[in-house]
Amino acid sequence: MKSRLNYRLIIFFVAIIFGVGLSMPSFLQSEKGSKISLGLDLQGGLYMLLGVKTDEAIKSRIKSLASSIKFFTDDEDIIIDSLKIEPDGVSFTLLDKDEKAKLDEMLKKIEGLQISENALEYKIGFTDIEKQNIKDFAIKQAVDTIRNRLDQFGLSEPNVAKQGVDKILVELPGIKTPEQEQHVRNLISKAAHLQLMAIDEKRKDQTYTLSKEEAASYGDLILPDSRDARVKHLVKEIPVLDGSMLLDARVAFDQGNQPIINFTLNSEGAKIFGDFTAKNVGNHLAVVLDGKVYSAPVIRERIGGGSGQISGGFSIEEAHNVAIALRSGALLAPVVLLEKRSVGPSLGADSIKASLIALISGFLLVFAFMIFYYGYAGIISNIALIANLFIIIAVMALFGATLTLPGMAGIVLTVGMAVDANVIINERIRELFREGASIPRAVENGYKNAMSAILDANITTLIVAIILYAYGTGPIKGFAITISIGILASMLTAILGTHGIYQYLLPKIEKSKNLRVWFGIRQGG
Repeated sequence: MKSRLNYRLIIFFVAIIFGVGLSMPSFLQSEKGSKISLGLDLQGGLYMLLGVKTDEAIKSRIKSLASSIKFFTDDEDIIIDSLKIEPDGVSFTLLDKDEKAKLDEMLKKIEGLQISENALEYKIGFTDIEKQNIKDFAIKQAVDTIRNRLDQFGLSEPNVAKQGVDKILVELPGIKTPEQEQHVRNLISKAAHLQLMAIDEKRKDQTYTLSKEEAASYGDLILPDSRDARVKHLVKEIPVLDGSMLLDARVAFDQGNQPIINFTLNSEGAKIFGDFTAKNVGNHLAVVLDGKVYSAPVIRERIGGGSGQISGGFSIEEAHNVAIALRSGALLAPVVLLEKRSVGPSLGADSIKASLIALISGFLLVFAFMIFYYGYAGIISNIALIANLFIIIAVMALFGATLTLPGMAGIVLTVGMAVDANVIINERIRELFREGASIPRAVENGYKNAMSAILDANITTLIVAIILYAYGTGPIKGFAITISIGILASMLTAILGTHGIYQYLLPKIEKSKNLRVWFGIRQGG
């Protein structure tokens, strides 16, 4: 009887080729091809714990509220007086009571407001619930923004996650020099708060004589110039618009070949920008980034299209970092460094060495046991184990996954789980031999009888791994990923692959009839 190829064996061979081909760049660390990224605990890097100043988010929201009120009243020709930003809200006086209904209707559309009104004098703040919502959103937004910045910067697999109530954990594999560390810290901590603010034309001649308190009494701020902190600008405290209306920011070069940043506003921002410039031709508009004035050009005409530029003597690197920060969004609340630890590459190398020793030792012990106990069937099981390892590495490399120390533990655990499926199959086959079944019937029914136990064990473990991934962070996710891939790979190799090999070798097994050599038992024993 001739040996037969079968679809199971062909799928198994394709899986092996896939596994070996895609895992080689990771094993050889070649420049070409997809590779697994090593986590912080394996290659070294930077660990930071950040705190979020959530009270600043409320102040920022109050300023945005003031801007919205000013734009609406200007756009609807509603006359108000003494619009001021207070510590806990906004205050102003409505001069025409006939416009009250229109103003109240606008304010009703803004959720979470606490409005106090007395003889057309309005005091508007936020409810306690809304303040807490603002703080919670500021933390979530900080996590998303920092992760987005690091992704755009090109760092491999940064881990950014909320920790506790108001803290953020940042893990950055591969950060090894003080220069890289400082660069990343600057990128993370940059508020990137863009504002377009009107220069106070009436009092700009008093910029250097007014105190901050006197400026505040007029509703103004004194801000430094980005190039020279000794140069000051007197601007209206309520911004014309802010970076929340920003769509895009890109680095370009001016006529002198100096880096600048071109930015684009959304439709709402474009309308506000166009209306303001139309009404303020001949006045100055300050472009303010993180509390510094980068330019204060004269408005020559209405500026439509919702675009502008920031120029301030940037280096190319600074311009790129600012553009990344602007694109990823401004931080609603500043972040502060609470804790920092550097994991050296030597410690990571020790972790890799220890993990490899555990992995190789586990493989060798399993290999030896399977061959000693099951004979050729053990060798077939070992082939499936090797294929399983290559497939795990290949899939992780294909999706650019990060391998952490718990992830390596997951691979070691997967080896045990994969061999467990082979043990169940081999024992079911041996049971049928003892019952007097023929070789073809014992092999086929052995797989059928083992299937339910293998599926039950693997599916329940897979469900747990999915839950770990959904609710875990950092290393726990890495462990869950490797376990999940390992389970799916083991079902392919142990169930489909070894079955295909037995089907291919069945004529030889029947011809040999040596069940001790093939399955580790004596015929009839």
